[in-house]
Parts: sequence; structure tokens; C-alpha cells
Amino acid sequence: MNLQSLIPLVLKASVLLNVFAIGLQASAQDATYLFRRPRKLASAILAMNVVMPVLAVAMVIVLDLDPAVNIALVALSVSPIPPLLPKKLVKAGGTASYAVGLLITIGLLSIIFVPLAMEVIERVLKVPLQMSTISLATLIFTTVLLPIGLGAAVHRFVPSVAERLAKPITQVAVIGLLACVVAILFVAAPMIWALMGNGTGIALAAFVLVGLAVGHVLGGPEPENRTALALSTASRHPGIAVAIAQTNFPEQKLAMAAVLLYLLVNAVVSIPYQAWAKRRIPDAENQDGRPLS
Repeated sequence: MNLQSLIPLVLKASVLLNVFAIGLQASAQDATYLFRRPRKLASAILAMNVVMPVLAVAMVIVLDLDPAVNIALVALSVSPIPPLLPKKLVKAGGTASYAVGLLITIGLLSIIFVPLAMEVIERVLKVPLQMSTISLATLIFTTVLLPIGLGAAVHRFVPSVAERLAKPITQVAVIGLLACVVAILFVAAPMIWALMGNGTGIALAAFVLVGLAVGHVLGGPEPENRTALALSTASRHPGIAVAIAQTNFPEQKLAMAAVLLYLLVNAVVSIPYQAWAKRRIPDAENQDGRPLS
């Protein structure tokens, strides 16, 4: 097995472990946090499931970007539950319940919103999208709902085991993701370089910045939760985005490179916002009195 075939397997395993770790840290109260707060739920849906796909479509129509970048933007905009661990959101300023509840709720609702968004985008852009609702639902179930559900079940029935597993699994997931990023950079560097120019970097940075701004504005009156929604809105699930892109546009070999470039741009652009948020909320790690692993 060569490096190019190994990278997708490690990336998928790391993302699954990442989502499983989210479930390990989720109580029943966390999982239903946003469902018990309809206004906050509506704001999260508006930010993550409405504004970002509309923004992506507008950028595709208005800007003269590489087709692979257009595909990546649309695929990313409809991809649910970003690979952010609750601890990162809490450190940035969110409460533990809101952070975990946000990721779980968006993951659950994605089985409805992703196929719907794909249908609307297909009609607006008049581009045939081949990924069926069943295929999308299966992908979301296996990559989001199943690992979260398994983690939450462990938390519910054997909380002591969940507490012990959360940190090492998180560490393995992070190491795997970082290793994949380095490996992909090594393998895909020529493809990423081929995408640079023609405003690609600026467009991806704008996509992230608008996501941060929209999430921050719609995050509600509590400044600690604005940050969590901002980071979650600006971040998307790379695994699902790549699957959507490859299924519908298999001839566009640069689409995966465009998704990776977005991840790098996202990481860089988000740093100043996170630093600013931490200064505003010095005690962010203990917002609701319980640390996350």
C-alpha cells in the first residue's frame, strides 16, 4: 500500500475517532441543549446551514475561480459538524454544554439539511449532482451520527470508561489528522500550488472570515457562545466535503487539494479571532464549571 492510498484511510479513521471523542464527552443534557433552546438552535441552523451555502453559491456565480475551488466551496458549505473538539471551543470561549450540544445537534440535523441544500444548489447552479439522498444519508450516518452515538452510549452507561478514553482517543485523532495534513502537503503540494493565484487564497480567506463574522453575530447575547458558533460556522467537515466532490465531479482531481488549502487557510485566519476571543473571556475554560477532557 503506497502513501497516496494510505492517506485517505488514516484521515477517515482520525475523523471518526475525533467525532467518537465528541460523543464520549456528551451527556444527555448536552445532547439536547439546543433542542431545549429554540432561538439558539434557529441561529445555529441559519449560520451553518443557510448562510454558508448561500455565500458559497454567490461566490461561485460572481467570482472567476478555478472549477476545483468552486466545487470545494460548495461541498464545504453543505458539509456538517466541523472536526472541532468541544475542548477547543470551550478554550476559545464557549460553554461546555453549548459546544457539545452544537456539534451533536448540527450532526443530527445534517441528515435533513445536507440533501436539501444539495437539491437547492443543483437547481440554482443548474449542475447535476449525482449523490443520492440515500448515499448522503448513509455517509452522514457512518461518519457523524454513528460515532457520536457510540461515544454518547459509552458516556451514558459507563461514564468512568468514557472519561478515561476521551483524552487518549482525542490525542490519537489529533496526531492522525496532523500526520495526514503533513503527508497530503507532501503528496499534493504541486496540486495545491497549481490552485494558487486568480484570487483563490483571498476567496477562501473571505469564506472563513464571513463564517466567523456570521457565527459571532448570530451567536446570541452570551459572548462565550458567540465564539463557539463562529468557529463552527467557519469550519466544515473535510471528509464529507471530499466525498461529495469526488462523487459528483470525479474528473476534478484538484478538488481534494482545494479542500486541504481551505483547511490551511482556515487555521491561519482563525488564529487572530481565537486570540481576541480569549482576551475577552479570560476564564473560558471553566464557563459552566466542568472541564472537558
